[in-house]
Amino acid sequence: MKKIVAMALCALLVFGLVACGAPAEQPENSASAGASASAPAATDSAAADDSLQKVKDKGVFVLGLDDSFPPYGYKDTDGVVKGFDIDLATEVCKRLGVELKVQAINWDTKVMELNNGNIDCIWNGFTMSEEMKTQVLFTDPYVKNRQIIVVGADSDINTKADLKDKVVGVQAGSSANEAIDNEADVKATFKELLPIKDNVLALTELKNKSVDAVVLDEAVGMSYVNQEPDVYKVLEEDFGGEEYGIGFRLGDQALMEAVNDTLQEMREDGTFAEIVAKWPDVVGAITE
Repeated sequence: MKKIVAMALCALLVFGLVACGAPAEQPENSASAGASASAPAATDSAAADDSLQKVKDKGVFVLGLDDSFPPYGYKDTDGVVKGFDIDLATEVCKRLGVELKVQAINWDTKVMELNNGNIDCIWNGFTMSEEMKTQVLFTDPYVKNRQIIVVGADSDINTKADLKDKVVGVQAGSSANEAIDNEADVKATFKELLPIKDNVLALTELKNKSVDAVVLDEAVGMSYVNQEPDVYKVLEEDFGGEEYGIGFRLGDQALMEAVNDTLQEMREDGTFAEIVAKWPDVVGAITE
């Protein structure tokens, strides 16, 4: 009887050792299994980014813009949208084998328009601010810009300090608005910071003396100042520099890279510089 019991105990001990030993190999097996399980996930993620293929399949690339932003994108006297960005985008679309569709949007809701799928990109003097970099996927910068202060030619405003107790106009939702916010001590001296629908209207308000100054992108401001130097003047001080990029939905890496790579090809073969030469009011274009 004791022999039988002893044999049984030995059998149980061996079984226990085998059972206990199995989990010792489990971490290695789990890691291996985890690695192989994660590989399809990465592949699925890459496959999910069909942003470029979608545009090619529909044959149309929809560019969202503020159509009152010369010289980047604006309506001419016939109501046709033209500009530096439009010429760049037209050439990019030609090389990608798709048609360009230009769609005017409310600049204040540009990211919503993008995320809702109403447009494929935001391409219109779009400032690459740190806040915007969390909301959209940018190409490399293609223009260096600054936020200038425009006042009436006969104005006694010559510095930022002179904006004290003055009404300052700015496009709602613009990078100029953000640049002013970044200088809170200066902003606090204004009588009012007045948000206006677009830059053209803001400059009209300045011309009519409804506002005392307008803060806006250099190229836009200079295009009007150069046309009417007896009406406007630009202060030496500004609200800081920035860069323009083209914005895409955060997941549209393939489409962004295709546009970015095409712009680089245009730099290398001289096409980018040729388009810059057509628009003398464009300053700071990055041609290399």
